[in-house]
Amino acid sequence: MAADALAPAGGGPATVRLAVVDTQVLITDAADPRLADYVGLTDVHLRRSLEAEHGLFIAEGEKVIRRAIAAGYPVRSFLVADDKLATIADVAVDCGAPLYVLPAASVQELTGYRVHRGALASMRRLPLPAVADVLETARRIVVLEDIVDHANVGAVFRCAAALGFDAVLLSPRCADPLYRRAVKVSMGAVFSVPYSRIGDWAGAVDSLKNLGFRVLAMTPDPGATPIGEVSAVAKLALLIGSEGDGLTPRWMAAADERVRIPMSRGVDSLNVAAAAAIACYVLAAR
Repeated sequence: MAADALAPAGGGPATVRLAVVDTQVLITDAADPRLADYVGLTDVHLRRSLEAEHGLFIAEGEKVIRRAIAAGYPVRSFLVADDKLATIADVAVDCGAPLYVLPAASVQELTGYRVHRGALASMRRLPLPAVADVLETARRIVVLEDIVDHANVGAVFRCAAALGFDAVLLSPRCADPLYRRAVKVSMGAVFSVPYSRIGDWAGAVDSLKNLGFRVLAMTPDPGATPIGEVSAVAKLALLIGSEGDGLTPRWMAAADERVRIPMSRGVDSLNVAAAAAIACYVLAAR
């Protein structure tokens, strides 16, 4: 796009200096239909419907966007506040996807929140791999049952990536790892840790056992084995349950061993993400 194409309709100089990316488009109206991918990013129900229909997800921030691209996710478009253009311009040049530029206040109006990192990208989803493919070479995995908070899912992925776990499996009702909040909290770890959804929820634990995994169920029960006393094994699967109720009785009973994080001062449990971090750290070398 030529620089003079960005001048106001009545003539005069261009409002902002944008002639750095051929696919760059200056937009002044947050209701422009080309920005439909970015509408109401804080509206979970709207986003579930829109993202499922169009097979997309939103990456936020220059680092996360770069990691998504490096992982092979195609870019549909970029959206950037005019005062943050420099953070993403080089990525947009390489991708050739449309780069939509809005005033910062209009970005907030469109998305429903202040985009602190200034840049967003609408990315195409890739097909989920089969569970068997994810587990083929895995030795340490995390299995999440019905964790519905996107931030917690993102945090668990970040723990798994940082502490050397090989894969994450999700029960059918777990929150979407590619929802914007999960991606943001994970700092892009959702792109580097292989994951899949479990189809046969009822028989999932038995299937893991048949593949040679020793299955550990996280619980605050004082009768469970302290996690530091778990024996070394070749393959290990750590089950982590929902934020309120923990693991369902079915998964708890099917596990090989129940494990707990010893606590003091009357505290009986930790946030899911904190518990996952401790457990992954302790078990990584087992």
